[in-house]
Amino acid sequence: MGTLILARLGMERGLSEEAVLAGTTVTLADLENPDIEVAAETETAVIRNLAGAAGAGATWGLDAGCRFHVTTFGIWGFALVSAPTVRAAVEIGLRWIDLTYALTAPFADVDEHGDLRMTFRTPPETDEVARFVLQRDMAAVQTILQEVLGRDARFLRVTFNQVPEPGTVDRFTEVFGVTPEFGAPANTVVFAPDIVDTRLPQADEHTTALAQAQCRAMLDRRHTRPGLAGQVRDLVVARLRDVPTATEIASALNVSERTLRRRLADEDTSVRKLVDEVRATLAAEFLSSGSLTIAEIAERLGYVEVSSFSQAFRRWHGVSARQYVAAAAT
Repeated sequence: MGTLILARLGMERGLSEEAVLAGTTVTLADLENPDIEVAAETETAVIRNLAGAAGAGATWGLDAGCRFHVTTFGIWGFALVSAPTVRAAVEIGLRWIDLTYALTAPFADVDEHGDLRMTFRTPPETDEVARFVLQRDMAAVQTILQEVLGRDARFLRVTFNQVPEPGTVDRFTEVFGVTPEFGAPANTVVFAPDIVDTRLPQADEHTTALAQAQCRAMLDRRHTRPGLAGQVRDLVVARLRDVPTATEIASALNVSERTLRRRLADEDTSVRKLVDEVRATLAAEFLSSGSLTIAEIAERLGYVEVSSFSQAFRRWHGVSARQYVAAAAT
């Protein structure tokens, strides 16, 4: 759906289907099929095509973000709108962020004024692609905020590390309702204190619990890997405290290390990705069970320092381990 929205935007701006989807193996008909999934590389290729056609300084990313409605995100969107408060919605949304189209790996924390904020990491792609992705992901959060709280909902502050091209500031102000601070150290949206803990209009604890259960099931299905990746994953799970190296895994599977890496690449993964995937999944399961402390979970997953585990958990799930537990209890 995310890639389809981008493709339609490009075609509305005069690009042909071939130009929009250049560098991919999908067609518009493929994207309109609700049963298929596409890799992040496909979406990035489409973004690269749009950014190239738009030219330097364009705000097509903002235009794209305004098209990402709550309903666009399926069950993840239902989990958000039925959350009890904005704070809970942020924590729930970041917990299941892998079900969305965000390429900026957002996370939440509290700024120097004590206000809740979301920070969006700058993508590693080229400048114009990074500019497009940041605009899209941050504008999409603004769109969601308005659809959850009402059309007048605005962030307290918005910051971009990008410097806008001449003549584009008005478009940023139009989208966010406030003029962002540009050239800032980070890309952030800061929530007004008076809305953070206000009960949402469609709050329903039963609905959000069911929606989150479905989110979890969807991620579990994604993490159940067939083929060689599944075998590697099983070996990693069996040695969580002392994760095997690529050499050890190759030996256990009776293949060369070079063959292991090549075959995993064919399955769009790697040993490092699979180790991260196992740890992220089990960390969430251990926390949800409530039977282990954070220190015990860190040790069980092979981390010598709790701080290293905490940093990894925030990277995986967008929130701290303690915030994850608190959200689970809401």
